[in-house]
Amino acid sequence: MKTIFEFERVLLDLIDALVSTGTADELFASGYLRGHISLAVAHCEIDGRNHIRDVKHRVLAGLQEACISGELSDKDQKLVMQMWQRLLQQAESPLA
Repeated sequence: MKTIFEFERVLLDLIDALVSTGTADELFASGYLRGHISLAVAHCEIDGRNHIRDVKHRVLAGLQEACISGELSDKDQKLVMQMWQRLLQQAESPLA
């Protein structure tokens, strides 16, 4: 992966792949993350930040803000954070 846009595409492709096989919880968490990922990439582009670590940081910051503001229940927070870690692991694997 070279650009934040390629990174975004890999993450969104992984999310899209869940549609046919994912559980209701996985679909919720991945759908929720889709918005955070796209928003993070857009903010990075606007700010001239072009490193994948910047996208990761912005997604995590957005998720933390959502948790602090009470946007997600405790159960949903756990689901979303687990899905984020899973997507990162898959996106960063040599096969991605």
